[in-house]
Amino acid sequence: MTDGTREPRWRGWGAAARDALYGSAGFYRRPEGPAGHFRTSVHASPLFAAAVARLLCRVDEALGRPAALGFVDMAAGRGELAAGVLAALPAPVASRARVYAVEIAARPPGLDHRIEWLSEPPRHLTGVLFANEWLDNVPVEVVETDSAGVPRRVLVRPDGTERLGEPVAGEEARWLDRWWPLPDGPGFRAEIGLPRDTAWAAAASCVDRGLAVAVDYAHTRGSRPPFGTLTGFREGRETAPVPDGSRDLTAHVALDACAAATPGALPGARLLTQREALHALGITGVRPPLALASTDPARYVRALAAAGAAAELTAPGGLGDFGWLARPVGLPRGLAGLLVDVPDHEEQ
Repeated sequence: MTDGTREPRWRGWGAAARDALYGSAGFYRRPEGPAGHFRTSVHASPLFAAAVARLLCRVDEALGRPAALGFVDMAAGRGELAAGVLAALPAPVASRARVYAVEIAARPPGLDHRIEWLSEPPRHLTGVLFANEWLDNVPVEVVETDSAGVPRRVLVRPDGTERLGEPVAGEEARWLDRWWPLPDGPGFRAEIGLPRDTAWAAAASCVDRGLAVAVDYAHTRGSRPPFGTLTGFREGRETAPVPDGSRDLTAHVALDACAAATPGALPGARLLTQREALHALGITGVRPPLALASTDPARYVRALAAAGAAAELTAPGGLGDFGWLARPVGLPRGLAGLLVDVPDHEEQ
């Protein structure tokens, strides 16, 4: 990673993160997989996969129980969600399900043979495409305002050293003006989400009939953080973002911008929190009645453990604040009956 003068070259964060995460020696090609460094909702509890399986069953019903029902696990890691959903499906649905795990890394040993391992999502899907913590790892450019308040691209070396580059222009400047306008003054930062809008629109377009869902750390236009969100994770701890391949590099997602991508082709997107979505799918965290402890102690202990896991998945200030972007495609009633506690309407 040099420019011929033996000095590490300066690059925008988009290119630097792309190599660090997905290059031949990148973080996401490491044998331990993402679960070796951070914990997602999938790893927190099997209740999450069970809720996604319940959502897939609702889509199946809304589609009239097609002969082949597809489920795509985008950025599948080591296939944990795909395997969990398949295990949680009722037998009649599982017999018709075609489950795909989409990941750049090699297929892990021991994965259920019914799961097809792909590097790209299949086209013409009837069913559900589910992208859990994918978009936050789609590399984006970072910008910072200079002493005159002009947004400039942030350049970075492999050791994480930064400097300001050229002013933002063209489509990136228009995206910034629309979705993340920066305050006047120096030192304010933003992440330009154009690559995520494009990636989401491409993934969602693979669904002919069904539902496309993205779940991620998120913010919306009214609450953008003034200094950006780019950070690193390694071995379970948050670290400085250094694009050297040793750690995850992640930034929160402007899901409202993703929702607006190709609105004419895929109308009806809905933004909600994970707490709202999982409550609608029956994951509430309600503790079992204390009387059950005396009448059926074993059942009480199981129910109490499940309630604790559900509470973690839906906790305000934690996993429950994750954003869900749900986009129905070709469903006669949109999201009605799928996420039953959420009113179905067009995005604003």
